[in-house]
Amino acid sequence: MAGPAAQSPMKLMALQLLLWHSALWTVQEATPLGPASSLPQSFLLKCLEQVRKIQGDGAALQEKLVSECATYKLCHPEELVLLGHSLGIPWAPLSGCSSQALQLTGCLSQLHSGLFLYQGLLQALEGISPELGPTLDTLQLDVADFATTIWQQMEELGIAPALQPTQGAMPAFASAFQRRAGGVLVASHLQSFLELVYRVLRHLAQP
Repeated sequence: MAGPAAQSPMKLMALQLLLWHSALWTVQEATPLGPASSLPQSFLLKCLEQVRKIQGDGAALQEKLVSECATYKLCHPEELVLLGHSLGIPWAPLSGCSSQALQLTGCLSQLHSGLFLYQGLLQALEGISPELGPTLDTLQLDVADFATTIWQQMEELGIAPALQPTQGAMPAFASAFQRRAGGVLVASHLQSFLELVYRVLRHLAQP
């Protein structure tokens, strides 16, 4: 039988799978996208590069959280999902990017809103631990940079709102355990979101 150290990564993978399936309703099961847009290739390629960078940052954070999984008992997927609901950790939908009648304005706006949401969630995790702090800071900065890239493109297209959005209320973590569990959930939510974003961008970048 595999020991706790070997089981932890498998349990985290099970958690990610559970979280992924629980979010599918927000993207209509990733239905085929409509015709590709006329967005600049330079913009789309930059976005793809930024997505890959954030995915790497997120994987690094998850790897470090896995090492703490057994110590802080963060390994049980069902308990984490319930905790996520009780803490009010939200999902960022991308339904505007996955319908057959893709609307560029709605898709970019939803993408920017999602990145802005995860930027706030990552900020709420500050102080999680000295070991995780640098990785969290890098992830937060890269998410903010990606959100800025999307916003600037929206401005160039003349579809950006008059004012930048303001951050709403974020989950409050009352203990070190809640903050670490929140870290696992936020990282998993973000990775699922980015997988969908990458798929959308790859489609839009097709000639």
